[in-house]
Amino acid sequence: MKYANLALLVLFPIAWFAPLLRAGLLPLFGLSEISVISGLRSLWGTDVALALLVTLFALVAPMLKTLGLALIHFDLLDRKTLPILTIVGKLAMADIFLIALYITIAKGIGVGRIETAWGLYLFTACILASLAISHLTARRHPDPV
Repeated sequence: MKYANLALLVLFPIAWFAPLLRAGLLPLFGLSEISVISGLRSLWGTDVALALLVTLFALVAPMLKTLGLALIHFDLLDRKTLPILTIVGKLAMADIFLIALYITIAKGIGVGRIETAWGLYLFTACILASLAISHLTARRHPDPV
């Protein structure tokens, strides 16, 4: 389990640069690939508050949780921090919800074309794996009495 968690330290950055979706205005023109990083770059130029929020949810929260779990697995951090790490992990899942909501809205209004890409599945899998690792860690490290 600790090695699966350590793998997330590599997989999360890959997921940030991987294409989440491809979007285009008209079917005749090519589709632009959008990743977490390219989306953040665009947001920093238009809406700094939203860019900070997405940076927190998409980059900071997953890495903090993964690093925290690694420290627990190697007995460098007290197990009592698990509830905090669980909350941080739920914040990271909010980002997946927002991406899915944007895709649904864009497809619903029928303007342009959107296709999901492999990075969305990788990013979602990383978040879900992190939640599972957190749950299993809590079960394997019961509260001391």
